[in-house]
Amino acid sequence: MSKNAKVAAGGVAVGLILLIWLPWWAALLIVLGVPAAAYLALDPSQRRRLRRTRRREIGR
Repeated sequence: MSKNAKVAAGGVAVGLILLIWLPWWAALLIVLGVPAAAYLALDPSQRRRLRRTRRREIGR
């Protein structure tokens, strides 16, 4: 199993646990808020590099 598949499986597991323990709106807020906060915590140069990498992978 690749590293990305492990991360995705872990994310799904955490999401399901959050849906069981919290109201759906709180779980959705956490699931969407954590990646957004992580992206906003990056420096502008790191954001540019991340966008450039994404575009390159889409064009494959």
